[in-house]
Amino acid sequence: MRQLLAIVVTALLLAPVQAGERQNVIFILIDDLGWSDLSCTGSDFYKTPNIDRLAAGGMKFTNAYSACTVCSPTRASFLTGKYPARLRITDWIPGHNRPKARLKVPEWTQALPNDEITVAEVLKASGYATGHIGKWHLGKDNGPELHGFDFTLAGTHMGQPPSFFSPYKLPTLSNGPDGEYLTDREGDEACRFIEAHRDKPFFLYLPHHCVHTPIQAKKPLIEQYKAVSKPGARHSNATYAAMIHSLDESIGKILAKLEELKIAERTTIIFTSDNGGLMGVTSNAPLRVGKGSAYEGGVRVPLIVKSPGITPAGSVCEQVVITPDFFPTAIELSGARVDAKLAPVLDGTSLLPAMRDPKQGLNRDAVYWHYPHYHPGGATPYSALRAGNWKLIEFFEDNHIELYDLGNDVSESKNLADTMPEKAAELRKQLHAWRERVQAQLPSPNPDYDPHEAQGSRKAKKQ
Repeated sequence: MRQLLAIVVTALLLAPVQAGERQNVIFILIDDLGWSDLSCTGSDFYKTPNIDRLAAGGMKFTNAYSACTVCSPTRASFLTGKYPARLRITDWIPGHNRPKARLKVPEWTQALPNDEITVAEVLKASGYATGHIGKWHLGKDNGPELHGFDFTLAGTHMGQPPSFFSPYKLPTLSNGPDGEYLTDREGDEACRFIEAHRDKPFFLYLPHHCVHTPIQAKKPLIEQYKAVSKPGARHSNATYAAMIHSLDESIGKILAKLEELKIAERTTIIFTSDNGGLMGVTSNAPLRVGKGSAYEGGVRVPLIVKSPGITPAGSVCEQVVITPDFFPTAIELSGARVDAKLAPVLDGTSLLPAMRDPKQGLNRDAVYWHYPHYHPGGATPYSALRAGNWKLIEFFEDNHIELYDLGNDVSESKNLADTMPEKAAELRKQLHAWRERVQAQLPSPNPDYDPHEAQGSRKAKKQ
């Protein structure tokens, strides 16, 4: 892999930028944060003044998507700039086993392959200090230190922490004082990394464990939100609100540290989520359903980018963007550019044109999803695309399709597949062509299918 990395870095033509002038990049990935779970994205219950301040100083993207409806594929997609289908990392690791379902899921990859070149490896080779703090969840014996990170903390193969309070029972994180809160600790560790590397360009990947289950928060904050919670309101879970409160405080610490060190003006911050919010904990309304579904609630996520000198303060971008875009964006921010021979390997598109001008279109026809799995959140095996305002979903159990005009129906309440058959056929053909290009694996008929034991998949399809 090191020989391949050398070839890749040779293909990266570094621009003549002085080390002190190169952009630091902080990529903050929140776990299960819903599209409307911030004050600045529409919540009237969750309080996020620091994240709101980040948005006020940068650009908010209203049509941003995760690469998958669950976490591991999105994380792999960010690190490599590739769609999960191309990587064959198509479910959370290790996924759900549905031995009696109608379809048998294909063999898929359950770790980030060592021969995949990550954004951390490329930036490290071009002179950046690289750090990872938080959730990893990309395979056993396959941690961040094997994928280009000089410094790593708290990352394991696990999808969630055993506890958000110390003792954490995370083998890659020393325990703090009893009762220390994990989100606070990760924010503090991020500040220490930033201070240690203040004099050279750095790349910090901060995949916070929050706001994933277990839903745990500090008692004083829970009581604070209980006092103002309104049962039946769209957002009313006081413990979840308290988790978001602590997350916001962590972001506030990072913003303050950058200002204190006088490096905020050469630091780009990207803040987003790995998939939609978890139903039963939060509401993604007006989006349909949530994490683990084929619909907008499962994949549309908040995205805020602050890049001084690039993103106009307080701007809003309606361009459609997706997780693999962050790889080429980070590379371009670093002062490098991708050689034409390397570019076809990447599925992402640099967001810098839209970051400079939110009305600037991005050069692609559509964004795509492929999830040949079952999930309790509602998904049965499917593929989907969004092209302009059109979204088409193809469900593999019975091969039916659904077509939505998101420009007029963000809640996906009116299936237009029967009334617009030509548009549906056109987009279906486009989706199939993409699957062939990335060699997406398809599920197959399950010889052990038992309709009586597959009730979960039938119920999920009706959501």
